[in-house]
Amino acid sequence: MVLTKENILAALKNVEDPDLKKDLVTLGMIEDLVIDSNNVSFSVVLTTPACPMKEMLENACRNAIKHFVSKEAEIKINMTSRVTPTQTQLRGNIKNIIVVASGKGGVGKSTVAANLALGLKLNGAKVGLIDADIYGPSVPIMFGVQDAKPKASEVDGKTSIEPIEKHGIKLLSIGFFTDPNQPVPWRGPMISNAVKQLFNDASWGELDYLVVDLPPGTGDIHITVTQSFPIAGAVIVTTPQQVALADAKKGIGMFKMEAINVPILGVVENMSYFTPAELPDNKYYIFGKNGGRELAEIYNTPFLGEIPLVQSVSEAGDAGTPVVMQEGHPISKAFIELAQKVAQQVAIRNNEAKI
Repeated sequence: MVLTKENILAALKNVEDPDLKKDLVTLGMIEDLVIDSNNVSFSVVLTTPACPMKEMLENACRNAIKHFVSKEAEIKINMTSRVTPTQTQLRGNIKNIIVVASGKGGVGKSTVAANLALGLKLNGAKVGLIDADIYGPSVPIMFGVQDAKPKASEVDGKTSIEPIEKHGIKLLSIGFFTDPNQPVPWRGPMISNAVKQLFNDASWGELDYLVVDLPPGTGDIHITVTQSFPIAGAVIVTTPQQVALADAKKGIGMFKMEAINVPILGVVENMSYFTPAELPDNKYYIFGKNGGRELAEIYNTPFLGEIPLVQSVSEAGDAGTPVVMQEGHPISKAFIELAQKVAQQVAIRNNEAKI
């Protein structure tokens, strides 16, 4: 059969994005289609560089052309991406804001937020991270930038803060502006204004994702962030214990309130099990089992995965290089997969908002 744009596109209409439930042609994901005799080339524009099904979709495109058009076709596919934004973007240059929350402290929320942000970056996205935990900012330590002081400049009479860059992502934390040895005894209005400044007064540039590490609980900062900015969705972090799950339910309930109404991207269970270094195939569920998975089922929301309790995770954070940066480390792989699943859910939510 002679190769034409019409029969190539007809063949590609048989390839469906499993998340968006439509074919790639209808979704407008096929671009730059060029045919030269028996050679065909085109780009598949994914909704995120962190797409976990990139290889599967590429293979499906090749098979569709071979099956429906010509077995002899020489096919060149450029797998690229264009991150879809929420309906309203912050200042026109931040496509998606993802908040990371927990009902209580001590569940590893900041560890998940830091590794999630880096996981998205390692998948090819442009990423920023805001540490909005006013009372216990930990991002400066986890990224080894405790002594960093963001520069400020005046542009048209407006103060602009330059985020600190480390490991390829942009960072801002209230910890950059306060004495780490002194408490922050601020009342509600002061807290709200400080958090808003981290969003509004910073030169973030173009970002695919801005990850926000919220404080534990359901307080002023949560309300300020969710009501002041367009949030793509929330990631809920819990541990398997019943006391943590009970508080996580309150966190999910807050995001589902009519006045807030933020989509839940999914639940992450941190410290799921313990695996000793000398027994890498053994799993000890010392805090309980499947609590996070069952919580996700109750609220009909995705279960984003289990992160085991491993000493190297905390050591890496204390050393200023989060564990996801350690290529080949099994925990690094877990966080990379978490980032892919979160990006996947953001793309699904953004597509649903268009319908």
